[in-house]
Amino acid sequence: MDNPLVQPDPGLFVWTILTFLILTALLAKFAWRPLLQALEARQQTIDGALEDARRAREELERVQQDGARILNDARREADGIVSRARADADRFRDEMKQQAGVEAAAIVERAQREIQRETGRAVAQLRQEAVDLSFSIASKVLRRTVTPADHERLLDDVIGTLDQPPSQPS
Repeated sequence: MDNPLVQPDPGLFVWTILTFLILTALLAKFAWRPLLQALEARQQTIDGALEDARRAREELERVQQDGARILNDARREADGIVSRARADADRFRDEMKQQAGVEAAAIVERAQREIQRETGRAVAQLRQEAVDLSFSIASKVLRRTVTPADHERLLDDVIGTLDQPPSQPS
């Protein structure tokens, strides 16, 4: 136990305390403030970076929401365009059907008028042939020449007979 470092010595104790206090005062005056300033600067840098990250995250969320909104708007617009196109196609199809129906009705009407005209022409031609045939038969039966008055009377009789509906057998 002769080691002086292990044995408490009041003088050494005082000098150790005094050295510690002087060193602490020097460190406080010259090193502590720059260390605290460096730590504060570092803390401000970290806080700024965290704030920038928070703002960037908020901006990203806003951009994502805007993108989703734009995408939804585009989908709605596309759906609207498709539905309008379908409605236009349906309307066009209906118009074409209606136009085809009108044209078909016009064709049928023209055909009916043509049939009536041809029927009238055929009936008139048949009447004329019947009159001529009746006149020829009457001339042969009578074996004489028919005068214009006789011809007129025979013609009226034949036409009257042709205009009457055929009699139904009982």
